[in-house]
Amino acid sequence: MTSFDPVQNIMQDAIGSALRAHWKLLMFQSIVMLILGFLAIAAPVIATIAVDIYIGWLFLISGIVGLVAMFSAKNIPAFLWSLLTAALSVIAGGLLIWNPVAGALSLTVVMTAFFIAEGVFQIVTSIAYHGVIGSSWGWMLVSGIADLVLAAIIILSWPVSAVWVLGLLVGINLITSGWAILMAALAGRKLAGGGSTA
Repeated sequence: MTSFDPVQNIMQDAIGSALRAHWKLLMFQSIVMLILGFLAIAAPVIATIAVDIYIGWLFLISGIVGLVAMFSAKNIPAFLWSLLTAALSVIAGGLLIWNPVAGALSLTVVMTAFFIAEGVFQIVTSIAYHGVIGSSWGWMLVSGIADLVLAAIIILSWPVSAVWVLGLLVGINLITSGWAILMAALAGRKLAGGGSTA
């Protein structure tokens, strides 16, 4: 069925062009994501703590950069607000690094919101652009549904398994997203004339 919406046609052409041009990069990304996903599932507690520490460092560094930028510039609008947000980033980052197990509880809540948003986005994208991404649209749909199931698992198991569930769910998410990207890369390879998809 042909779409009569010119904006949708432009978007579909852009996605098809990007898949043709970058299918090798997508293939590499998918392989890395699959490997990291299997490692996270094999050691979910370690993966949970690693994610927590990683996020902690991101908050800490961004807060320090914000404080330095704020104090090095003159007459910053909303100085108090900028000071407060930068200081909160430093404090949150320090707490996540200092006590990653306790930080895992709050990150589990954040990851739940992320999985819900990503799942909805992948489902909508797979349906809206199924004509462009070929047979990989089904894998993207499955990945989106899996993200929503993961969010439900987090909510139902809260707070008992928060220490390990984050690492496990991140691993599963990496595998399902990596597989969806792999299928998109294979569709891009087919569009580029480099082979056929499975």
